[in-house]
Amino acid sequence: MDLIENLKAMNEVLWVNPDYEPFEKIYPHLEIKKEDVIEAKERFERFEPFIKKAFNLDSGIIESKIDEIDDYKRWYENEIGEKIQGKILLKRDDLLPIAGSIKGRGGVYEVLKIAENLAIQQGILNREDDYSILLEERFKDFFNQFTIQVGSTGNLGLSIGMISSRLGFSVIVHMSKDAKQWKKDMLRANGVKVIEYEDDYSKAVEMGRMESEKDPNSYFIDDENSKDLFLGYAVGGLNVKEQLEDMGIEPDETHPLVVFLPCGVGGGPGGVLYGLKLAYKDIVHCYFAEPTHSPSMLLGLATKKHNEISVFDIGLDNRTCADGLAVGRPSGFVGKFIENMIHGCFTVSDEKLFYYLKGLYSSENIFIEPSSLAGFNGISFTKDLYSGKSPYYIMWATGGSLVPEIERVKLLK
Repeated sequence: MDLIENLKAMNEVLWVNPDYEPFEKIYPHLEIKKEDVIEAKERFERFEPFIKKAFNLDSGIIESKIDEIDDYKRWYENEIGEKIQGKILLKRDDLLPIAGSIKGRGGVYEVLKIAENLAIQQGILNREDDYSILLEERFKDFFNQFTIQVGSTGNLGLSIGMISSRLGFSVIVHMSKDAKQWKKDMLRANGVKVIEYEDDYSKAVEMGRMESEKDPNSYFIDDENSKDLFLGYAVGGLNVKEQLEDMGIEPDETHPLVVFLPCGVGGGPGGVLYGLKLAYKDIVHCYFAEPTHSPSMLLGLATKKHNEISVFDIGLDNRTCADGLAVGRPSGFVGKFIENMIHGCFTVSDEKLFYYLKGLYSSENIFIEPSSLAGFNGISFTKDLYSGKSPYYIMWATGGSLVPEIERVKLLK
């Protein structure tokens, strides 16, 4: 059965990229450079005093730890009846401040950039200032003239709503039918206007874009095409090198870094992939993970049609419990940017997400959202590709710490 037939049948599949090229070869042709990612990292640093005070945190740094999950590894080896060579690590973006998800990188970053540019143009902020002054009423009054809008299945809307409302912006989040009720409730409790649609993610983005265009003081954060979102995520990938060095981990040819990234529209995993490539070049191998009902990025890359093809075109329904990954059409901007640097994509059934959730929770007492577990299917698909090697596997946990207890109990059941 060929790849498209397997996708149509909703079988779990692995697609290995035939167009992968060495990073040094493709870097000169890329429109986003390392300097752009460094600039984004420095902007995050300028906002640290504001974030620390605004959200009552011990630190204003938007970063998450990396855990070695040995107990999970033992559980998994026991389940499959064989030893896994290498280490399994969990990147804890489920614990990121503000949003409790990976969207606390891209979504938060783009809003911070908009706020900084507006305040500097107005002459009320300098880059040398202590940015905690942004909590003063005069800044809130100023930002309140402007509206931030976004289309989302949940976590991006949550991150943008939380940071924008704290700065003083008016915020409108256009949410697709896949969005969980608790995420809508949390946004409304923080003064965010939530507009709900009976359609999927693409429609919410389209409507948000249209509404925003009617208002000259409105900024639309475009999950499908935003370079600023991408840069915010890329900072996370770049930071991994320093974190792993602190853990005494230095990947090499025999111990490659193999990273599994849950993928919706593509901005989050695409940005992280690029940051990792800047840090490690060809020693890092990145794979995107998607639900069998919504393999939009895999479909776009494999057919080279990118955003010109949708999962609906091959008869799929785009219905999955992995709400953040319920995307029928991928980002054309991201797909084209990463088409020669991604190692591959694979799919995961909804049932398997709950299997891994049980395994991680029972072995490590770690709860993450079902969509965060998509990457856990990666080892079974790729272990034979690394026979004779001892990889460092990183599962990128994309969200979960804000899930209410009542929802956790339901999901664990």
